[in-house]
Amino acid sequence: MSHPSATDPFGTLVSLDLAEGSASCHRLGGLEDAGIVDDLAALPFTIRVLLENALRHLGGATTAAHVEAVAAWSPENSGSELPFMPARVVLQDFTGVPAVVDLAAMRDGIKALGGDPDRINPVVPVDLVIDHSVQVDHFGFADAFRLNVEREFERNRERYALLRWAQQAFDNFSVVPPGTGIVHQVNLEHLASVVHRNESGGPMLYPDTLVGTDSHTTMVNGLGVLGWGVGGIEAEAVMLGQPYYMLLPEVVGVRLSGSLPRGSTATDLVLRVTELLREHGVVGRFVEYHGPGLDALSLPDRATLANMSPEYGATVGFFPVDAQALAYLRGTGRSEAHIERVERASRTMGLFRTDGTPDPRYTSSVALDLGSVEPSLAGPRRPQDRIRMSEMRESFTRDLPGLLPAGASANGRSAASNGSGTERTAGSLDHGSVVIASITSCTNTSNPSVMVGAGLLAKAAVERGLSVPDAVKTAMAPGSGVVTDYLEQAGLLPYLEALGFHVVGYGCMTCIGNSGPLPVAVQREVEDGGLVVASVLSGNRNFEARIHPAVRANYLASPVLVVAYAIAGRVDIDLSAEPLGTGSDGSAVFLSDIWPSPEEVRDTISASLKPEMFAKRYARVADGDANWRNLPLPEEGGLFEWEPESTYVRYPPFFEGMASDATPPTDIRGARTLAVLGQSVTTDHISPAGAIAKAGSAGSYLRSLGVAVKDFNTFGARRGNHEVMMRGTFANVRIRNLLLGGREGGRTIHHPSGEEMSIYAAALRYREDGTPLVVLAGAEYGTGSSRDWAAKGTALLGVRAVIAESYERIHRSNLVGMGVLPLEFMPGESPGALGLDGTEVYDVLGIENGLAPRAEVDIVARGDGRETRFGAVARLDSEVDVRYYREGGILRAVLRQMTKEEVV
Repeated sequence: MSHPSATDPFGTLVSLDLAEGSASCHRLGGLEDAGIVDDLAALPFTIRVLLENALRHLGGATTAAHVEAVAAWSPENSGSELPFMPARVVLQDFTGVPAVVDLAAMRDGIKALGGDPDRINPVVPVDLVIDHSVQVDHFGFADAFRLNVEREFERNRERYALLRWAQQAFDNFSVVPPGTGIVHQVNLEHLASVVHRNESGGPMLYPDTLVGTDSHTTMVNGLGVLGWGVGGIEAEAVMLGQPYYMLLPEVVGVRLSGSLPRGSTATDLVLRVTELLREHGVVGRFVEYHGPGLDALSLPDRATLANMSPEYGATVGFFPVDAQALAYLRGTGRSEAHIERVERASRTMGLFRTDGTPDPRYTSSVALDLGSVEPSLAGPRRPQDRIRMSEMRESFTRDLPGLLPAGASANGRSAASNGSGTERTAGSLDHGSVVIASITSCTNTSNPSVMVGAGLLAKAAVERGLSVPDAVKTAMAPGSGVVTDYLEQAGLLPYLEALGFHVVGYGCMTCIGNSGPLPVAVQREVEDGGLVVASVLSGNRNFEARIHPAVRANYLASPVLVVAYAIAGRVDIDLSAEPLGTGSDGSAVFLSDIWPSPEEVRDTISASLKPEMFAKRYARVADGDANWRNLPLPEEGGLFEWEPESTYVRYPPFFEGMASDATPPTDIRGARTLAVLGQSVTTDHISPAGAIAKAGSAGSYLRSLGVAVKDFNTFGARRGNHEVMMRGTFANVRIRNLLLGGREGGRTIHHPSGEEMSIYAAALRYREDGTPLVVLAGAEYGTGSSRDWAAKGTALLGVRAVIAESYERIHRSNLVGMGVLPLEFMPGESPGALGLDGTEVYDVLGIENGLAPRAEVDIVARGDGRETRFGAVARLDSEVDVRYYREGGILRAVLRQMTKEEVV
């Protein structure tokens, strides 16, 4: 038993003798012994992890009052502010490049303020995995992977040179080169320790915790690792040693029972849970899974559920450490000493789940019988819109009118086919034709059951003589090289390739919008016919124009169903009753004829997936291939050498003219509306990641610099260039600005002139006139990816405030982090209810008097001889939010703090 001391005032530190050597950890049961926690077993596991974090960081930003607040958590008691110190940070390259650009600029900034540039350096370990830049330019043949990787390096040489500089300029900063895998699968298979061992200051064991600059950082929650997605600007602050300030969360318990029925997959389960939790309402809350059904889910199944936390709106979707987690660590090649550390430390800390563990108390609870899960898809625009496979024909027919481009007919044209789908080629497309079928994204490619299931279905299909229509662009992007290894070992890869599912890369490809171009003939027929064609992908996001600008209907499905719909060639089909196609013997082949059994999937995995595959793949993970090794290494030096001619990496304007002390924010007067947006506007709408249109503001800018259209790359790849990104803000081809009657495209009306122009051009004109801007929006504003440029671009366009009905968690935080004020209409009020149409002049009053957390402000809207007054809540949810807003954003606040600390 431990005793209180100056360094351990609550008396919770104990020592463990392990094969790795003795080390200490905090026994949370000691707080129960001391009467500080009433009943440790009643606390959700996620709250216990936060409690250990508070104990371990006591004496810094964390106080005894913080520890006691977490210890006193109950379903009725949440919302206290808590400084959280993650053990590490994970980045991917789309969000990681702008983070590195900001850090490089901060080095210049602190030097200008008289500080030491080397102060700007990660103080917690940072791993950046390059996985978002490879595109599906080549597909359907054996050499597609090599050619896509070569094209990736041609496009991204400037970005990758920046990352090589960061690798040698920063301590605690590692880069996983391209071609390794998707960041979240690499995290799950290799980076995650579950329990850290830190040797500095005496060996210490503590839970693996993290924040990441990708929404799906939550995937590692399936392994008992607490972490979630944050904006890049918040991640940068954490890297620099700043706490992540959060509110002690409400925790929703999801009780699982039973087991998945035959024919249903983990993907079907996650689509059902996404639908269920969106209905329940978990935005901004922690979700924790419990109940007897956990024992029926493999670790990859759990990771699939955890991955989709952003889609159901939760901050995390957590599974406690248990025997399944230990088995996964062993199966992925971790050492026995490591596994002993995880088990013994987790048990000692009170973080290990067993069959006899009582259910904790939760803020609210939801129950799901796994046996009720049915084969499903989700779409055509949102991941929470689940569709039973048997209802796909009916669903597509119902949704078609709302998907049609302006002036197009719902009649479409008849396909030159016998109804089987197998004869469809370019020239026979119709509404509902599948033109993209992609096994892609971290959600599913980490899960051997669905990947092997896809391979077994492909094998049965090929043996029956089925094929994929020529018009379908097929692709397979495994989450790591291990997937290819076990598919090869099982003898399934040749069958997938026979249907066109060759490996095209290891990265987040189609799911992020890197689907590449459609074949010219297919693209032309879609455009000329005004067709609503479809993609089917094993991803987690299907927002408008995300997958491909020409594809208006996008459906999420398991890899097994991706193969099935590729063969069928269309989505307006009931695969539970209609044939996939005609076999080589002339008979109809139904999906049920070739669907693999659970036993076949299980036995194939058992025979083909080996721990040594992981050990071999990750033995030299940092080395990269010849393309990476041949990149020129930058000269050593503390400051980055900005290239004025670069179209990928530019010095950002965030620190220009920054004084050592902040100027307090003022009321917003005489503001005009840049855009009026509707419900569920996503960060993809605000800041697209996909293709850059030739005719758009960003495309015109690149062409003015001599960049050929073929070399535009994507918005995601150009996030290191603010000139591109601010021109791309609100430029999604599917965004609907109600100032234009809801017409699609990134355009607006400039007031008072009444002229129509691009949103970027209008923002420039307002800036020249000294006119501040606001954006009006509906509920769930900022849904989707943790995309810091959705806030950065908003700020650079001159938007001082967004007034929305509600916000998604990450985007609200990002707006604050960029000095943009997120305002929320009062309950029951909205632009429509108040009669606001965006033509008004707005005053936002009460800012300069000093804002407290969630303070109310008064807004006056004047237009057409009328005046509308209404109140709104400033969504500055904590004192730290207020501080960041007053400082003009989190990066400025941190830079000023570090400069002053150095002077002192």
